[in-house]
Amino acid sequence: MAERPLDVLVVGGGITGAGVARDAAMRGFRTALVERADFAAGTSGRSSRLIHGGLRYLEHGALRLVFEASRERRILLRIAPHLVWPQPFLLPVFAGARVPAWKLAAGFALYDALALLRNVKTHRWLSKRALLRIEPGLRLRGLQGGVRYYDAQCDDARLTLANVRAAHQAGGLVANYVTVESFDVADGRVRGVRAVDVTTGARFGVRAQVVINATGPWSDGLRRDTRALLRPTKGAHVAVLRSRIGNRSAVTLLSPVDGRVMFVLPWGDLAYIGTTDTDFSGDPDDAGVDAADVVYLLRSANAVFPDARLQPSDVVSAWAGVRPLLRPPDERSAAAISREHRVVEDRGLLSVLGGKLTTYRVMAADAVDRAAALLHALDGRPVPPRAPTDREPLPGGETGNLALLVAEMENEGLPRATAEYVVRLHGTEAPAVARLARSNPALAQPVVPGHPALRAQLVHATRRELALTLTDLLMRRTRIFFDVPGHAVAETPALAELIGAELDWSAARKASELAAYVAEVHRHNAFRADLAGRE
Repeated sequence: MAERPLDVLVVGGGITGAGVARDAAMRGFRTALVERADFAAGTSGRSSRLIHGGLRYLEHGALRLVFEASRERRILLRIAPHLVWPQPFLLPVFAGARVPAWKLAAGFALYDALALLRNVKTHRWLSKRALLRIEPGLRLRGLQGGVRYYDAQCDDARLTLANVRAAHQAGGLVANYVTVESFDVADGRVRGVRAVDVTTGARFGVRAQVVINATGPWSDGLRRDTRALLRPTKGAHVAVLRSRIGNRSAVTLLSPVDGRVMFVLPWGDLAYIGTTDTDFSGDPDDAGVDAADVVYLLRSANAVFPDARLQPSDVVSAWAGVRPLLRPPDERSAAAISREHRVVEDRGLLSVLGGKLTTYRVMAADAVDRAAALLHALDGRPVPPRAPTDREPLPGGETGNLALLVAEMENEGLPRATAEYVVRLHGTEAPAVARLARSNPALAQPVVPGHPALRAQLVHATRRELALTLTDLLMRRTRIFFDVPGHAVAETPALAELIGAELDWSAARKASELAAYVAEVHRHNAFRADLAGRE
C-alpha cells in the first residue's frame, strides 16, 4: 500500500467497506482496504444475521427501501448461497395486538408486490390449528392464527469476509489490524493517511486520490466535518438452547413490552432472540449486552412461548452491535429511524453513512460512483461502468447445489453434521478443508467435542481467510464463541498450540492470545454480574 499511490483507499472492514473495496477493485481502480481490528469485528459481526426485505419498514412508509432490500436479497441468495439461505418465518396473530390482522394482510400483500412477486415464496395465512401444528409451543391465549412468509438468514461475519476476499481476488490490497492515525491533507483535500500496522507497530503512509470512510458507527469520529450525521442505536441479542424455547422455525413477534417487531431465530442447536433498538452514545467499542437488554428479550420471548420460562441462566451467549443510522430531522423513536443511506463528501473524504446489512452492495456502488466521478474530475480518466457485483459469485458461492457438496464431503469421510457445517461456511471451498483434515488426523478432530467445527477449519482460516488471532478464529471465522456454553475456553490452550505452530507464535504470543480471548469472554459476559446484582 505504501509503495505507490492508490486510486481508492477504503477505511473500515465491515460489510460496507468490504463491499466498497470489492466494487472499486472490480471496476479496475487500484484499491486498498484497511481495518483497525479484524474484518467484521464491529457491527457487521454483531447483527441479527438477517438478509430481509424489511417487512417492518412498511409501517414507516419506506417502500423504496423495502423494494431495494427485496431485490438485494434475491441477489445475495444467488451469489452466496452458502452464506445466505432462505428461512421461513411465522408471525402469530394475537387478539388485541398493536398491528391488527387487516393491517398485516395489507402489509404482506404489499411486501410480496414490492418483491415483484419474486419473493423467496409468497406469504400464506394459517389457521390457529395449522399454526400450532408447526409451532406447538406458542401461547394459546388470544391466538387467532398467523402468517407464514419467507426471508433469508446469513452468516454476517463470513459474508463480510467473502467480500474482502473477493476484493483481493479482483486485485485489491486488504489488511486487517491496520489503524489510521491521521489524514494527509494537501490543498485542503484529503490525499492519503498515516497508518500503523497494529501487529508490528510499524508506521507508514498511504497515498490515495480518494479516501472512503466506511467505518459505520465510528464514521462521525473520522469525518473532518464536525457535524454529527448519525444517530447510533444499539441492537442486542441473546442465544439459548433451542430445546429450551422449543421453536421449530423462525418466529416474528411483537414484543408485549413495547410492541416493536422482534425475532426468535434458529441457529443450529440454539435459538437467538433479538433485537433491541435503543439510542446509544459513547464509543461503539464499549457497546455490550446489559442486564436490561437480557430481561427485555427474555420477557418478550416468554410472552409468546410461555412454557419456555426462560431465565438469565439459560443464556448461552449474547452480543450487541451499534447501528450507524442517519440522524433524522425530528425526535422520532429509535425503531422509526430510516435505514436508508447517504454518501457525503468532506473536503475530499467520502463517507458512507446509514444503511443496513441487506443493502450493503447498493451502498458500495453509490460510494464508488462518487469516487469515480471525483477521479474523473481530478485527472480526466473515463468513468468505468458499474461492476457486475450482482452477477459474480462471492468466494465459495460458485454453485447453488450445496446438497451435492455435502454428499461429496460425506464421501470424503466427514460425518453428515460436520459435512453440512463445513459446506455452510466454505461453500465450494469445502473440499480444501476436507483435504486438509485428511492430511493430518489431528486436524480431523472437532474444535470442541459435540460441535461440528473441525480443527482443519482453523488452520484453513489462517492460510486462506486472513485470520491472525485466536479470537478471529473462534468468534468470526467460526461461530464457536457464540455457539457453545463456556465459549470453548477449556479448549483454547490446545488451540493456541495448534495455531501457534501454524503462525510461528512465541510462548509470549501464545500467552497473550489466551489472555485476550479470555478477556473477550469476560467482556461479553459482563451482563451476568449485573443480573446477579439485581437478585
